[in-house]
Amino acid sequence: MTKTPAPTDTVPPAPSSPLPPPPPLPLPLFWPVAMVAGMEKAKADLALRNLEFVQEEIKLHGGLKAKVASPNVVRLDLRTMALRDYGRPGGIPTLVNAPFAGHRAMIADYHKGQSLIETLLANGLGHVALTDWKSATDDMKDFEIDNYLEELIVAIDDLGGRVNLVGLCQGGWSSAMVAARFPDKVNALVLAGSPIDTGAGDGPIKRMAHDTPMSAYEDLVRLGDGRMRGQLMLAGWKNMHPEKHYVTEDLEFYQHMDDPAYRERVEVFDSWYEDPLDLPGRWYLQAIRQLFKENRLAKGEFVGLGRRLNLKAIVCPVYLLAGESDDITTSEQVFAAENLVGTPKSRIEKKLAPGGHIGLFMGSRTLKETWPTIARWLADWSA
Repeated sequence: MTKTPAPTDTVPPAPSSPLPPPPPLPLPLFWPVAMVAGMEKAKADLALRNLEFVQEEIKLHGGLKAKVASPNVVRLDLRTMALRDYGRPGGIPTLVNAPFAGHRAMIADYHKGQSLIETLLANGLGHVALTDWKSATDDMKDFEIDNYLEELIVAIDDLGGRVNLVGLCQGGWSSAMVAARFPDKVNALVLAGSPIDTGAGDGPIKRMAHDTPMSAYEDLVRLGDGRMRGQLMLAGWKNMHPEKHYVTEDLEFYQHMDDPAYRERVEVFDSWYEDPLDLPGRWYLQAIRQLFKENRLAKGEFVGLGRRLNLKAIVCPVYLLAGESDDITTSEQVFAAENLVGTPKSRIEKKLAPGGHIGLFMGSRTLKETWPTIARWLADWSA
């Protein structure tokens, strides 16, 4: 309620002329006030940007899900994988065996214009299939390497019983196992970044496998309740280059997150890299002990599907692709296959490509300069 002035109150009369303007604010006092006001706005803008950065980081680190880029149909939906079909039937199909080592098959069909599958189809191979391995669930924790070889054989048989087999990274040693166990099922074999002789060279993975006691790997599986958790492996890979993954990448993203093209590139990559697979604990420990510590495949001592596997049984044409700066699978581990398989030297091709491990499968340069040649090589051997 408005207070009514008492009769004795005096009310100033209206001025007969405008009041003089206030004196100018002294300069030393003005600048701090203006600066504080500007800082408050800047802090608000920064807070919004930081909030956006945190939200995007949450999305990038596990909030995005990997998906392949090219049109396809799921030909088979098996326990361990979905077999994806690309192109059109006809001739000898090419089966790309993606790694089952912690990341999804998107590595082979990454993005339109940057896809191994797309490159193969554009360079003479009309029918291509892809093993899209599934994350291991709790009831799969006791699956062994044999379980995965069995379903790889089922996929080959469903494709007609004879394929060109392209093994990427870990998919290379399982492809070599199939080619050694059933030579007639493989028309030509490509091993890209594949650790066939894990005792060769002196890379960090080799040193880690030999220097770390088996009990440490068993503890990791125990920590995952019988599975090797993908997030644990992801942390291990990042710790190989911690300054890159924990500092440089975040700083670069913070500086460029207003660029839509940059954000899209980062989101596509992280949808693959930050969405890892869980592995069966028994499979993982078998691979560590028998392949990386004891090197049984290269020595002809690994038993797969009931038979001791001898790589000399592989007599089909072989193409070996290694990365010049690959610190996951060194070139020595790949190229050692030349002297381990039974294929005549005249039917073995070798290529050392610039770049590192991931670049072998989805690097723009390798897809442009190297894989078209491999595709035409496969097409020639399929004719």
